[in-house]
Amino acid sequence: MVQFFRNSRFGTLCAVTVLFGAPSYAAESYPGKPIRFIVPFAPGGTTDIIARLIGARMSEDLGQQVIIDNRGGAGSMIGTELAAKSPPDGHTIVLSNIGLAINETLYPKRAYEAMRDLAPISLVGITPNVFVVHPSMPTRSMREFLAFAKARPGQLTYASGGIGSSSHLSFELLQSLSGIKVNHVPYKGAGPALIDVAAGNVDCQLNSMPAVMGHVTNRRLRALAVSTAKRSKAVPDLPTIAESGVPGYDYATWYGVLVPAQTPQPIVTRLNTAVQKALSVSDVREKLGQQGVETEATTPEAFGRIVQADIQKWRRIITSAKIKAE
Repeated sequence: MVQFFRNSRFGTLCAVTVLFGAPSYAAESYPGKPIRFIVPFAPGGTTDIIARLIGARMSEDLGQQVIIDNRGGAGSMIGTELAAKSPPDGHTIVLSNIGLAINETLYPKRAYEAMRDLAPISLVGITPNVFVVHPSMPTRSMREFLAFAKARPGQLTYASGGIGSSSHLSFELLQSLSGIKVNHVPYKGAGPALIDVAAGNVDCQLNSMPAVMGHVTNRRLRALAVSTAKRSKAVPDLPTIAESGVPGYDYATWYGVLVPAQTPQPIVTRLNTAVQKALSVSDVREKLGQQGVETEATTPEAFGRIVQADIQKWRRIITSAKIKAE
């Protein structure tokens, strides 16, 4: 009987170990295979460039290949849904941007919810939009443009990459805070929109720094201000919109890494460490800086607060402006 009792205790202990020790074992052996890094956009864009730069460094740290998987389409929702529905074992990660928060209101029939189906790992960095005008415009500063636009309500035009795009919503935020009224000309992509501004067919645009600076350098466009609350390190002489007569204006496109919800906490911590190490490499910071991205790693909790705050912020703006997805 004593022997049976001892054997039973041993069996129970083994069962408990199997039930409760598995996550710990999985975390200790992680990663056990190559990691799929989903980019919910086409190759070549800023999000893709960031993923490839940090993915290579994360691979060195984690000891497994990090494979970039571009799944563009539907305003990033195809790739995001794929990530949200992947096994929560840390072998699928996704690099999202501010569109993750915007889409929560803009597309109410999504097949996922950001804060329910994804878990934050870390912010990677932010990049401002730049306010640009065609050189023929008689405004050489943001203050001059605001005065010019207020004197001509509904007479000027701005280009965007489409309804709900960064170039659209950042301009709508500008209009709501400044009181100007500029007609929206949406395009199927920020690239074609930018080309038409450079050609003088549209008056102005707020577009990402990596996209516009080549045109600014070649004097096809004139840069008036950056959209972030603080000046950009990449163009420190360019004032912010906020300091140019629109107090409180602040728009930045952030980029961050997430995993499927329910991913074990030790794996979340391990991935956070890998992202932090990748962003500490001077070569990575320099190359991202050339893209206008200011790197900034955070804790998972801090990144989660950023996502949640932007979901609420853009819900108010989209609802107030009655913006509907195309």
